[in-house]
Amino acid sequence: MLPGLGNSGEQHWQTLWEKQFQEITRINQSDWETPVCEDWISVIDEKISAYDLNNVILVGHSLACCTVVFGFKKYNKKIKGALLIAPSDTEAPSYPKGTSGFKPIPLIKLPFNSIVAASTNDFYVSMDRAKLFADSWGSELRIVGDAGHINTASGHGKWDEGLEFLRELDNF
Repeated sequence: MLPGLGNSGEQHWQTLWEKQFQEITRINQSDWETPVCEDWISVIDEKISAYDLNNVILVGHSLACCTVVFGFKKYNKKIKGALLIAPSDTEAPSYPKGTSGFKPIPLIKLPFNSIVAASTNDFYVSMDRAKLFADSWGSELRIVGDAGHINTASGHGKWDEGLEFLRELDNF
């Protein structure tokens, strides 16, 4: 489980999934507010190296989506899959200041199954950019309607639809 900028609070679907399923593990970063891409991908690489990569599915939200792609670009590790929810466009003028090294976003094909779930009214990514990311990464695009940033603020608690996406990736 890979939260984005600011981490995921107690009512966020990522936290609720972790509480529901023992096999889900959050990868904690040392800096949630002013992250450095190189630091984030290094922590993720170190943590997933302890597992059989054929069984690893990364579940990223927001900034963590492009972090997954940056990590693959650097470490070239093949995992079982990635569920990339509400990918933030770090190149957009609307993206919050304070992050470092998260642009330009790599537009490379991932060598594992992936799903990008995007909302039609997400402040942090336009639908055109979400489609570009999904196409470039070789991901299936799932448009979830007017769902904001698919987080607690947009009314997404447990988020059963996302769990179905995760189950699909697990059964590819």
